Amino acid sequence: MESIAAPSYLTPAEYLVLERKATTKSEYLNGRVYAMVGASREHNLIAVNIASELHVQLRERPCETYINDMRVKVDPAGLYTYPDVVVVCEEPRFEDTDLDTLLNPTVLIEILSPSTEAYDRGEKFAHYRQLGSLREYLLVAQNRVCVERYFRQGPQWLLTEFSALDDEFDLVSIGCQLSLRAIYTKVEFPASEGPRSQRTS
Repeated sequence: MESIAAPSYLTPAEYLVLERKATTKSEYLNGRVYAMVGASREHNLIAVNIASELHVQLRERPCETYINDMRVKVDPAGLYTYPDVVVVCEEPRFEDTDLDTLLNPTVLIEILSPSTEAYDRGEKFAHYRQLGSLREYLLVAQNRVCVERYFRQGPQWLLTEFSALDDEFDLVSIGCQLSLRAIYTKVEFPASEGPRSQRTS
Protein backbone atom coordinates (compact mmCIF):
# COMPACT_ATOMS: atom_id res chain seq x y z
CA MET A 1 0.00 0.00 0.00
CA GLU A 2 1.01 3.61 -0.48
CA SER A 3 0.43 6.35 2.07
CA ILE A 4 -0.41 10.02 1.83
CA ALA A 5 -0.34 12.34 4.83
CA ALA A 6 -3.67 13.32 6.40
CA PRO A 7 -3.80 16.45 8.62
CA SER A 8 -5.00 14.66 11.74
CA TYR A 9 -3.23 14.34 15.10
CA LEU A 10 -4.79 11.73 17.33
CA THR A 11 -4.01 9.58 20.35
CA PRO A 12 -3.66 5.85 19.65
CA ALA A 13 -7.06 5.21 21.26
CA GLU A 14 -8.69 7.89 19.09
CA TYR A 15 -7.04 6.45 16.00
CA LEU A 16 -8.31 2.94 16.71
CA VAL A 17 -11.88 4.15 17.30
CA LEU A 18 -11.92 5.96 13.97
CA GLU A 19 -10.03 3.25 12.09
CA ARG A 20 -12.47 0.54 13.15
CA LYS A 21 -15.35 2.57 11.75
CA ALA A 22 -13.63 3.66 8.55
CA THR A 23 -14.27 2.20 5.11
CA THR A 24 -10.66 2.81 4.08
CA LYS A 25 -7.41 2.05 5.89
CA SER A 26 -4.97 4.48 7.48
CA GLU A 27 -1.64 4.02 9.20
CA TYR A 28 -0.66 5.88 12.37
CA LEU A 29 2.69 7.14 13.60
CA ASN A 30 3.18 9.28 16.70
CA GLY A 31 -0.13 11.09 16.49
CA ARG A 32 -0.28 11.50 12.74
CA VAL A 33 -2.63 9.54 10.48
CA TYR A 34 -1.70 8.49 6.95
CA ALA A 35 -4.49 7.57 4.54
CA MET A 36 -3.60 4.58 2.39
CA VAL A 37 -4.33 4.40 -1.33
CA GLY A 38 -4.84 1.42 -3.61
CA ALA A 39 -2.12 -0.93 -4.79
CA SER A 40 -1.17 -1.92 -8.34
CA ARG A 41 -2.13 -5.13 -10.12
CA GLU A 42 1.44 -6.41 -9.72
CA HIS A 43 1.40 -5.62 -6.01
CA ASN A 44 -1.82 -7.54 -5.49
CA LEU A 45 -0.66 -10.55 -7.50
CA ILE A 46 2.59 -10.79 -5.55
CA ALA A 47 0.85 -10.45 -2.19
CA VAL A 48 -1.66 -13.18 -3.01
CA ASN A 49 1.05 -15.46 -4.42
CA ILE A 50 3.18 -15.19 -1.27
CA ALA A 51 0.29 -15.55 1.15
CA SER A 52 -1.07 -18.56 -0.74
CA GLU A 53 2.29 -20.34 -0.69
CA LEU A 54 2.74 -19.73 3.03
CA HIS A 55 -0.84 -20.68 3.88
CA VAL A 56 -0.45 -24.07 2.23
CA GLN A 57 2.87 -24.79 3.93
CA LEU A 58 1.65 -23.69 7.35
CA ARG A 59 -1.83 -25.19 7.16
CA GLU A 60 -1.09 -28.09 9.51
CA ARG A 61 0.99 -26.03 11.93
CA PRO A 62 0.08 -23.59 14.72
CA CYS A 63 0.89 -20.55 12.56
CA GLU A 64 -1.35 -17.93 11.00
CA THR A 65 -0.88 -15.96 7.76
CA TYR A 66 -2.58 -12.62 7.17
CA ILE A 67 -2.71 -10.49 4.05
CA ASN A 68 -3.16 -6.69 3.83
CA ASP A 69 -5.79 -6.19 6.54
CA MET A 70 -4.07 -7.31 9.75
CA ARG A 71 -2.93 -4.21 11.58
CA VAL A 72 0.41 -4.52 13.40
CA LYS A 73 1.40 -2.34 16.34
CA VAL A 74 5.03 -1.48 16.92
CA ASP A 75 4.63 -0.19 20.45
CA PRO A 76 8.09 1.33 21.06
CA ALA A 77 7.80 3.37 17.84
CA GLY A 78 4.20 4.49 18.23
CA LEU A 79 3.37 2.88 14.89
CA TYR A 80 0.22 1.14 13.68
CA THR A 81 0.65 -0.23 10.17
CA TYR A 82 -0.65 -2.76 7.65
CA PRO A 83 2.15 -4.97 6.29
CA ASP A 84 1.38 -6.65 2.98
CA VAL A 85 1.81 -10.16 4.43
CA VAL A 86 2.19 -11.14 8.09
CA VAL A 87 2.99 -14.51 9.66
CA VAL A 88 2.84 -15.30 13.36
CA CYS A 89 4.08 -18.69 14.56
CA GLU A 90 3.60 -18.36 18.29
CA GLU A 91 0.40 -17.68 20.21
CA PRO A 92 -0.92 -14.46 18.64
CA ARG A 93 -1.10 -11.49 21.00
CA PHE A 94 -3.43 -8.62 20.23
CA GLU A 95 -3.90 -5.04 21.39
CA ASP A 96 -7.36 -5.73 22.79
CA THR A 97 -10.42 -7.95 22.47
CA ASP A 98 -11.14 -6.78 18.91
CA LEU A 99 -8.30 -9.09 17.77
CA ASP A 100 -7.46 -6.83 14.84
CA THR A 101 -4.12 -5.39 15.96
CA LEU A 102 -1.29 -7.93 16.20
CA LEU A 103 1.60 -7.34 18.61
CA ASN A 104 3.97 -10.25 17.91
CA PRO A 105 4.56 -11.00 14.21
CA THR A 106 7.27 -13.51 13.31
CA VAL A 107 7.66 -12.56 9.64
CA LEU A 108 6.73 -9.28 7.92
CA ILE A 109 6.67 -8.83 4.15
CA GLU A 110 6.43 -5.53 2.29
CA ILE A 111 6.01 -5.18 -1.48
CA LEU A 112 7.93 -2.16 -2.69
CA SER A 113 6.46 0.71 -4.70
CA PRO A 114 8.22 3.87 -5.92
CA SER A 115 6.51 6.04 -3.30
CA THR A 116 7.14 3.76 -0.30
CA GLU A 117 10.43 1.99 -1.10
CA ALA A 118 12.68 4.41 0.80
CA TYR A 119 10.39 4.29 3.85
CA ASP A 120 10.09 0.49 3.80
CA ARG A 121 13.86 0.12 3.61
CA GLY A 122 14.71 2.82 6.11
CA GLU A 123 12.47 4.28 8.78
CA LYS A 124 9.83 1.55 8.68
CA PHE A 125 12.38 -1.23 8.93
CA ALA A 126 14.00 0.62 11.84
CA HIS A 127 10.60 0.61 13.57
CA TYR A 128 10.05 -3.07 12.79
CA ARG A 129 13.42 -4.01 14.27
CA GLN A 130 12.09 -2.91 17.66
CA LEU A 131 9.65 -5.84 17.62
CA GLY A 132 11.20 -8.53 19.79
CA SER A 133 9.12 -11.22 18.07
CA LEU A 134 10.24 -10.36 14.53
CA ARG A 135 12.67 -12.85 13.01
CA GLU A 136 12.54 -12.19 9.26
CA TYR A 137 11.68 -9.23 7.03
CA LEU A 138 11.16 -9.48 3.28
CA LEU A 139 11.23 -6.67 0.75
CA VAL A 140 9.77 -7.72 -2.60
CA ALA A 141 10.16 -5.63 -5.76
CA GLN A 142 7.16 -5.39 -8.06
CA ASN A 143 8.88 -3.89 -11.12
CA ARG A 144 11.62 -6.51 -11.39
CA VAL A 145 12.52 -9.93 -10.04
CA CYS A 146 14.13 -9.21 -6.68
CA VAL A 147 13.52 -10.35 -3.11
CA GLU A 148 15.60 -9.17 -0.16
CA ARG A 149 15.43 -11.28 2.98
CA TYR A 150 16.61 -9.91 6.32
CA PHE A 151 17.14 -12.58 8.99
CA ARG A 152 17.75 -11.70 12.63
CA GLN A 153 20.87 -13.23 14.17
CA GLY A 154 21.17 -11.86 17.67
CA PRO A 155 21.60 -8.08 17.36
CA GLN A 156 22.46 -8.34 13.66
CA TRP A 157 20.30 -8.64 10.53
CA LEU A 158 21.72 -10.77 7.71
CA LEU A 159 20.68 -9.70 4.22
CA THR A 160 20.39 -12.15 1.33
CA GLU A 161 19.18 -10.97 -2.08
CA PHE A 162 17.57 -13.21 -4.70
CA SER A 163 17.20 -11.98 -8.27
CA ALA A 164 16.60 -14.99 -10.53
CA LEU A 165 13.30 -16.74 -11.18
CA ASP A 166 14.94 -20.09 -10.46
CA ASP A 167 16.05 -18.96 -6.99
CA GLU A 168 14.48 -20.57 -3.94
CA PHE A 169 15.06 -19.62 -0.33
CA ASP A 170 14.08 -20.68 3.17
CA LEU A 171 12.18 -18.63 5.70
CA VAL A 172 14.13 -20.20 8.52
CA SER A 173 12.07 -18.76 11.36
CA ILE A 174 8.87 -20.47 10.19
CA GLY A 175 10.29 -23.50 8.34
CA CYS A 176 8.93 -22.53 4.92
CA GLN A 177 10.42 -22.27 1.46
CA LEU A 178 9.55 -19.78 -1.27
CA SER A 179 10.55 -19.73 -4.92
CA LEU A 180 10.74 -16.53 -6.92
CA ARG A 181 8.90 -18.25 -9.74
CA ALA A 182 5.94 -18.78 -7.41
CA ILE A 183 6.17 -15.24 -5.99
CA TYR A 184 6.07 -13.69 -9.47
CA THR A 185 3.47 -15.98 -11.07
CA LYS A 186 1.48 -13.96 -13.68
CA VAL A 187 3.53 -10.83 -13.03
CA GLU A 188 4.98 -9.32 -16.22
CA PHE A 189 8.17 -7.23 -16.43
CA PRO A 190 9.83 -5.09 -19.11
CA ALA A 191 11.86 -7.17 -21.55
CA SER A 192 15.03 -5.39 -20.43
CA GLU A 193 14.82 -6.91 -16.97
CA GLY A 194 17.01 -9.98 -16.84
CA PRO A 195 17.69 -12.46 -14.02
CA ARG A 196 20.57 -11.90 -11.65
CA SER A 197 22.32 -14.08 -9.11
CA GLN A 198 21.74 -14.10 -5.37
CA ARG A 199 23.96 -12.02 -3.11
CA THR A 200 24.63 -12.23 0.62
CA SER A 201 25.99 -9.46 2.78
